[in-house]
Amino acid sequence: MGKVKRRRKVIKVILTGGHAGATAYALIQELRESKSVSWDINWVGPAKALEGRKVPTFEKVVFPKIDIEFIPIIAGRVQRKFSFWTIPSLLKIPLSFTHALIILLKVKPKIIVSFGGYASFPVVFIGWLLGVPSLVHEQTSSFGMANRYSSHFATRIALGRAQSAKYFPRDKSVITGNPVSKEVRNLMPRKKIGNPPIIFVTGGSRGSEFINETINNILPRLLNKFRVIHQVGINGLSRFQNIRASLPTALREKYEVYGLVEPWNWTSLLSKADIVVSRAGANIVSEIMVVKIPSILIPIPWSYKNEQKENALYARGFGIAKILEQKNLTPENLYKEIDFMAKNWDYFVSKVGRKQSPDIFAATKLVELIKEYI
Repeated sequence: MGKVKRRRKVIKVILTGGHAGATAYALIQELRESKSVSWDINWVGPAKALEGRKVPTFEKVVFPKIDIEFIPIIAGRVQRKFSFWTIPSLLKIPLSFTHALIILLKVKPKIIVSFGGYASFPVVFIGWLLGVPSLVHEQTSSFGMANRYSSHFATRIALGRAQSAKYFPRDKSVITGNPVSKEVRNLMPRKKIGNPPIIFVTGGSRGSEFINETINNILPRLLNKFRVIHQVGINGLSRFQNIRASLPTALREKYEVYGLVEPWNWTSLLSKADIVVSRAGANIVSEIMVVKIPSILIPIPWSYKNEQKENALYARGFGIAKILEQKNLTPENLYKEIDFMAKNWDYFVSKVGRKQSPDIFAATKLVELIKEYI
C-alpha cells in the first residue's frame, strides 16, 4: 500500500493595520513557505488611504492580487489637525468596535497579527474579549499610538527596533527586526555608482506631495545629470505623467513615473537605484539598510512621537543615510544633497562595509512567534 498523505493543518489568521502593507507582504511570503501549516490569511483594514478622498489603500489594491481576502473595516481616527473630516472620523470610532466584533465572529481566526495604525486597535481589543491571541508588531524606533494601546491587550509584542522596547511591557516584548520581502533580501548591493547615476524618489505607497513638488521644481536640472525614477502615488500619477510628456525627448527618456507599485514589482525599481530620496517610513528604512543604498531621508515632521525622525536616525547610525529636515526642504537644498551624495557615493558604501541588517531574519522570527500560539 502507498503512503497516506497527511493533510496540512489549515490555520485562519487575521492580519490588520492602517499601514505596513509591505511588512505584511513579507510575512505572508514567509507564512506560505511553511511546510507543516496551510494558512488562510485575511487582511482587515481601511479601504481608503485618506479620509474624504477616493484613494484606495495599498492593501486593498495589492492583497487580492495574491489571494489574500481584503476585509474593509469602518474605522475612525483621532486627527492631529482639525478638518472637515475630523468629526465624521471621530463618530466612526464606536462603530469600529462593533464592526470588528462582526468580522471576528465571521472569520473565527486562531490568531491576530497587528501592524499598528488606527484600524488595528478595535480588532486587537475585540480579539482579547473573545480570547483570540494577538501579536502586535511595532516597526518604528519609537511607537505608534494604536500599538501603544494595543500592547495592553496583546499576547506578545514584536519590536522592529530595540530603541522602542522602553515603551512596551518588558515581559511581553521580543526584538525581531522588521520583515522585508524575499525579493528585497535577494538583491545584491551595488558595487559602483551608475553612469549616469539613478535617483529613486519615493514618498511611500501614497506618495508625498512635498517631495513631489520639490522634485518638480528641479526636474530638468536633475535630468541633465541623473536618471530619475519617481514613485508619486496614485493621486499624483496623472499629473506627473503629463509633466513627463511635456519634457524634451532627451530628458523624457531619463525619467520614469509610477503611481502605486506592487511589492513584487517594487524590487525592479529598487534594484536600479544608486541613491534613494524618500520619507523615513519603517519599511523603506529597512529596505535601504538591507540593500545598502545611500539615501536622503526626509522625515514627516508630524508623525506620532516623531517616529519617522527616529527611523531616519537609525538609518544614519547604520551609516547609509543623510537626513534632510522638511523645514529645510527647498529645491536648491535637495539638489545639493543629491549631488553631494553622488559625489561621495563610495564613502557611504564603504562606511556600511560588511554590516548586516538584522531585518534579514525578521520574517522568520515573526513566523516562529506566531506558531507558538497556534
